[in-house]
Amino acid sequence: MASLKDLKNRITSVKSTQKITKAKKMVAAAKLRRAQERVEQARPYAEKMESVMASLGSRVVPGPEASPLLVGTGKTDTYLLVIATSDRGLAGAFNANIVKKARETADRLIAAGKTVKFYLLGKKGRAVIRRLYPDMIVHFQDFSDIKDPDFNYARAIANDIALRFEAGEFDVAQLYYSQFKSALVQVPTEQQIIPVPVDSHADEGAATGAIEYEPSEEAILDDLLPRNIAVQIFKGLLENGASEQGASMTAMDNATRNAGDLINDLTIQYNRTRQAVITTELVEIISGAEAL
Repeated sequence: MASLKDLKNRITSVKSTQKITKAKKMVAAAKLRRAQERVEQARPYAEKMESVMASLGSRVVPGPEASPLLVGTGKTDTYLLVIATSDRGLAGAFNANIVKKARETADRLIAAGKTVKFYLLGKKGRAVIRRLYPDMIVHFQDFSDIKDPDFNYARAIANDIALRFEAGEFDVAQLYYSQFKSALVQVPTEQQIIPVPVDSHADEGAATGAIEYEPSEEAILDDLLPRNIAVQIFKGLLENGASEQGASMTAMDNATRNAGDLINDLTIQYNRTRQAVITTELVEIISGAEAL
């Protein structure tokens, strides 16, 4: 049985941990509001960009003049999985869920005889991928020196991925991030960014010729396709930022409540042990007095 001193030290330690988790929860809650606002501002633009790409892409006839970012390489032998995670922990299963979804896709592709490469953004996804797929990582980048990644940062990543595509390093690129729903719900998401998915029904007006583009669809796509990749990556980073804070706030709230429950249990155990010690001492005193 633990001594009174050991129990008291453990209660003090848990109380200190509870103060840290409570402070972390408050910080995450404050950051969540701003991160959520950034996501809500970026989503309409990113979604409209996807709609425009679908509209223009449905009007382009595959051929030598069509952009490879739209029509692809004509094969799907090599996949680049762009996995965006955070650089910090204490966020529950936020990072693990993103990596899990990417792993499921990677295992399925490898089983089908495809070549898989990983492009990692953020520290927390690196350890698992490096352990399971040690020879498949082609790029790693963390955000340690960047407080809030901006669009220029996303555009630099997009340009690097586009250059790798032009060099023939892969045929299909897919982005993995966590879509923010609420502080309690974050959904791991897979999004193909190269070649750009085209839905012929995304914009019925454009598909039927109700909208005419000047200059040609091909000329517009040459400018918009690289920008669309940057926009989708930027949106993914913003979604991750809000999801991380929401997951961190929830995890720290649970940790704070668990610490409180543990303190109560330890306090009860401490009081019972103290009572047993006092009772033992009284019995010894009474027994000694009777012996005299």
